[in-house]
Amino acid sequence: MNNSTSTSLWQIAIQKFKRSKTGMFSFGYIILCGFIAVFCYVLAPDNSNSANQMHLEIHSKPPGFSIQLLSIPSEAKNQQSWFSVFMEGKQNSSTQIPIKSFSVENNQLEIIKYSDGLPKEFPASYEKYIQQKTFYLGTDKYGRDLLSRLLIGARISFFIGFIAVFISLLIGIPIGAIAGYFGGKIDDFIMWVINITWSIPTLLLVIAITLALGKGFWQVFIAVGLTMWVEVARVVRGQVITTKQQQYVEAAKALGFSDFRIIFKHILPNILAPIIVISAANFAAAILIESGLSFLGIGAQPPTPSWGAMIKNHYNYIILGKPYLALIPGIAIMSLVMAFMLIGNTLRDALDVKA
Repeated sequence: MNNSTSTSLWQIAIQKFKRSKTGMFSFGYIILCGFIAVFCYVLAPDNSNSANQMHLEIHSKPPGFSIQLLSIPSEAKNQQSWFSVFMEGKQNSSTQIPIKSFSVENNQLEIIKYSDGLPKEFPASYEKYIQQKTFYLGTDKYGRDLLSRLLIGARISFFIGFIAVFISLLIGIPIGAIAGYFGGKIDDFIMWVINITWSIPTLLLVIAITLALGKGFWQVFIAVGLTMWVEVARVVRGQVITTKQQQYVEAAKALGFSDFRIIFKHILPNILAPIIVISAANFAAAILIESGLSFLGIGAQPPTPSWGAMIKNHYNYIILGKPYLALIPGIAIMSLVMAFMLIGNTLRDALDVKA
């Protein structure tokens, strides 16, 4: 297949994709979520590390709740670079006290605490640290800003898709290509390994790998990626078996090209379409698996915000009259997974050569 034909086919696929309103809307939503995942600490109202600023006095408040807070600056000074704040949030956050009212008399600031209604005095200079804060999505059961937790949780859900898909492609493409191209005993052995891995329930395998590697942020990413290569390998193997019968592959063999060059420079570029489609589906599956692991308590560990862990912490509130605490992260998971599934369907139609 020459370059002009290849370019024109990709141009046709891009035009077909652009004509799909569903595909373009899903693509725009995914780009928005990716932007939020990257700049979450810039966008979050609470930019402390993991948005873990607790106010137990105002736990489980409804969306739009507003209150005055006295922020007492921390005495410990920790020099952080802008990159550290961008990646991890502020380490030393001020202590915040919810208050009902305040007054200044005789160079003393007197506040009425929200928790017990008792007065407390501070130097009058602390008046400048009082601010009105609105919790646009309310607060969770620990009094943390739900919106900030949701925005920072997007980073885990989004990045786990990228890393898991990258690991699955890194392992699945070479293994599937070798099995499909060489066949024989090599194919039999690889298919034996694939079938054994395939027979183990995905969630059970991820749990086993996670327990072996330990609980943590990166361990979950690696565990999910190591369970997704099987599907990629099966798709690549099937495509390579079909493609290696084409005339241009026979011509490459006749010219004396190495097997490595034939596989990676001639066959794989022509089977990118199904790989792209399966990657979109795996992206959605990775988000669901991570959410399930966090719900079970073996995903990202507290206080790191995760949409699955947010549901776990608040699912009891569904019957306690505050279902939004569990529904909001649930809707976030559902919408992002649906966007990837829809974009996968659109890509499948756009990259369909027969059409």
